[in-house]
Amino acid sequence: MKTKVMNQEVRNSNPLFTLKGVARPLMTFVMTLMLALSSLTASAHCDSYDGPTIKDALRALETNNVNLVYKWIQKEQEPEITALFNQTYRLRKGDKQVYALVEKHFLETLVRLHRATEGAPFSGLKPAGSASKIVQMSDQAIAAGSVDDLLGKLNNHINTILRTKYQKVLELDKVKNSSPEQGRAYVAAYVDYTHSIEALHDLLLHGSAHHEH
Repeated sequence: MKTKVMNQEVRNSNPLFTLKGVARPLMTFVMTLMLALSSLTASAHCDSYDGPTIKDALRALETNNVNLVYKWIQKEQEPEITALFNQTYRLRKGDKQVYALVEKHFLETLVRLHRATEGAPFSGLKPAGSASKIVQMSDQAIAAGSVDDLLGKLNNHINTILRTKYQKVLELDKVKNSSPEQGRAYVAAYVDYTHSIEALHDLLLHGSAHHEH
């Protein structure tokens, strides 16, 4: 009976739960998460060769159009990038080894300045495919022009995680007073569960920021 009461109290007090489960509220969260990802995608792998920053930089060099990279930096950074871009472009048809070094320097400078605008450190360029799976999936959704597949997979994943954490709390609630060890196991599960819910709730209310985590 006690477990059933707790079950109902958690559902009633938690906005992520409804009588029909977590799927519908979590879809709202997923939509909010996607809005956050739309601004985080570039920052999350702006230093990788398959990220949008370097893609724009390489396209700019191919077409001699420095305007393509200005979006990644601030107005006051434009003179530095413009001068370096022009130097790099002039060497495109010269010695290939020299140009490779100059091009890399240009890419590194662009990414470093971009990350500096967001208070993030720069530790060098990363190889293609180094971004997290969720960031790669968010880029794929943009390229495909549809977010439906990503939303479905993300919703199911979050649903499964929260249900697992929730069920663990309910099971440990039955034995939490049997011994100090079992009590601590319950507290650890409870803290993990409630902090997960709180994190989702905070994201719904406040959104996210570049490189915050």
